[in-house]
Amino acid sequence: MPRWLLALAAGALVFYTDDYVIAGVLPEISGDLSVSEGAAGQLVTAFSVTVAVAAPLAAVATARLRRRPVLAAGAAVFTAANVLAAVAVSFELLLLLRVVAALAAATATPALFSLAAQLAPPERIGRYVAVVAFGVTGAIALGVPAGTWIGGAYGWRATFLTMAGAGALTCLAFATQLPRHTEQVPALSLRSQLAILARRAVSLGLAANVALMFGSMMLLTYLAPFTAGLASADPGARGMLFAVSGVAGMVGIWAGGLATDKWGADRTLAAGVGAFVLSMAALALLWAVRPVPVAVLVPLVAVWGGAAFWNSPAVQARLHLLAGPVSAQALALNTSGTYLGVAVGGAVGGLVLEAGGPGSLPWVAGAAGLAALALFLLASAGTTAVLLPRDAEEASQ
Repeated sequence: MPRWLLALAAGALVFYTDDYVIAGVLPEISGDLSVSEGAAGQLVTAFSVTVAVAAPLAAVATARLRRRPVLAAGAAVFTAANVLAAVAVSFELLLLLRVVAALAAATATPALFSLAAQLAPPERIGRYVAVVAFGVTGAIALGVPAGTWIGGAYGWRATFLTMAGAGALTCLAFATQLPRHTEQVPALSLRSQLAILARRAVSLGLAANVALMFGSMMLLTYLAPFTAGLASADPGARGMLFAVSGVAGMVGIWAGGLATDKWGADRTLAAGVGAFVLSMAALALLWAVRPVPVAVLVPLVAVWGGAAFWNSPAVQARLHLLAGPVSAQALALNTSGTYLGVAVGGAVGGLVLEAGGPGSLPWVAGAAGLAALALFLLASAGTTAVLLPRDAEEASQ
């Protein structure tokens, strides 16, 4: 496995960890900076919203720049923002610095996936993208818990210092491990970029990812009340189910990457989304015969978690191949769509929980999965070629 690929995966781990790493120390931040815990929670919201809005704008703004300096500069600004956050004396300053760190992450994150796909051998695009995606699941499974433990043991400021140290190492890895000779400056105009991004194959694929993330993350967000009602799961059992989902997700990412290389993105997505919908149907039917033993939920949660993350390499590889010279911009929009799907899932899931109770959640999640599958099928219908720069210029005229 090339060292540059490991550097990209490490970057994904660091940038995605920084989004939620302070969630476990919000009470300490609240007490030290004299704000409510609700207000402190907006530090996470501000980071997520900034990334969602800024990622596609940054991708367009940096389209003519070489990837290595863009990534290294993003990591350097990210590091500086976290160093300053560690010594912030007011909540307002800390909030501003979280926005700065998010802008740096938004500039760098989409380039991680596009560069991995660009540099990968054609027969290994799915696997190489899966390696970078491991950084995302690693942030959930390892990075966030580690940051929470550090903050609990040494104070919340130590969490930011840890992220700054990780950012500095990432910057060094980008500067020394990413190859020079493969960097190319795109020559497309803004009009040409938008022409490719507006194509049905790309735009409907982006919409499908929003629907898929909405369904996948909605039930995950409210897994605690759902499993408590379905299986009388106590906190220990719920923690075990979250762990099963995380481990299955990591296995699913790698398996999805292999499947993408072997079957192609469209078949891989059909299998993954289909498995997700079936797992939601099974959970919905179990609600009718509740309570059920927690052990019954373990395989279903494993299938659900594995299927949810299985789709990630296929989504990324598909967009890279179809968007061609504007791969980074398409993947930036996909990043925004992922954050949007998670946010909508949390909001809609709360309404569903209040209106219909926990048993309604898998039905709504399954319906979102079916909508995503329909959108993917529409996006792939009749689409086999990738526009080249010359074709894009002609299409925009």
